[in-house]
Formats: sequence, structure tokens, C-alpha cells
Amino acid sequence: MTFQSTAFRLGAAAIAAAAFTALPAAAQSAASRGDQATAAESRNTAGAKIAKADERMMKNLAQANIAEIETGKLAQEKAAKDEVKKFGQTMVDDHTKSLTELQALASQKGVELPNEPDTKHKATATALKALNGENFDKQYMSMAGLSDHKKTHEMLQKVQREAKDPDLKAYAGKTIPVVHGHLTMAQQITGKK
Repeated sequence: MTFQSTAFRLGAAAIAAAAFTALPAAAQSAASRGDQATAAESRNTAGAKIAKADERMMKNLAQANIAEIETGKLAQEKAAKDEVKKFGQTMVDDHTKSLTELQALASQKGVELPNEPDTKHKATATALKALNGENFDKQYMSMAGLSDHKKTHEMLQKVQREAKDPDLKAYAGKTIPVVHGHLTMAQQITGKK
């Protein structure tokens, strides 16, 4: 064996050894960069700003839920008919659940939802508070039972059609049948469509 071939073999062996020992470190570094990228992607998904239109839809849905909860509580106190009181209880239960789910979704998306009714819904609640018995039943079922549920049903259909965020679309899809059930109940109680 010549000096050059021995040196070549030793050099090749040294390069192979260096590559072999550096490989786990490089792989670990790449994995670390991958973990960092995954963590960054996760943070961006969790706190990602959603489209302004989607944010507005979330806030409108929150307002609808809050209003149904508030007026449902009034129905439990002021309604003359048991079926209206039961309807009010159903509104409190179902819309509290729906609001809780929406709040969790909003938190994931970095959206701050309102925690009290808007001016329009406050005015409705104030008007209902002034009524009692059959007058309350008639107005509550007309306003919160029929009118508001028709509007909320249409709003949810719009969200499902137009929202950019897939989680918001899924929320709307899950909530539409519940609101449709409320509308059907209200139509049965009032005898109106």
C-alpha cells in the first residue's frame, strides 16, 4: 500500500466518522427546528386573526344567544302558560350551551365577544319586563320565539354559506337544527308560521 492510498483511506474514514457523529446532531437540530415550526404554526392557528366579516358574525351570534338567554329567564318568571315557561327554559338551556361553545371558539380565534345584550335586545327585554301574563306570553312568543329565531336561523345559514373560517362554519352547521327546532316549537305554541 502506498502512502497516498493509506492517507486517502484514513481521510475517507475520518470524513465518514465525522459525518456519522454529526448526523444525529444535524437530525436533532432539524427536528428541533421542525418542533419550533410546528409550535409556531400551532400558535398562529390558535391565535390567528380571522376575517373581519367572520368576527362580526361571531359577535352577532353571541348577541342572539345572550338575548335568548335573558328573555328566556323573563319567560320563566312572567309567563302565564306553562308551555311558554317551558319554552323559556329551553331557550336558557340551549342558548347557554350554544354561547359557551361560541365563546370557546372565539377564544381560540382571538375574538372578544360581547357579554351583555346590545341596545336593540336591551330594549326588547325592557319592553317585555313591563308586561305580565297573557300579554307577556303573546309578545314574548312573537318577538323572541318567532321573529328572533327566524332572524337567527337566516344568520346561521349565511354564516354557513359565507364564513371563511371552517370552525365557524361547523358551529353554524351544528346550531342550525337547534334553532330550527326552537322556531318550530314557537310556531306550534303560537299557531303562526
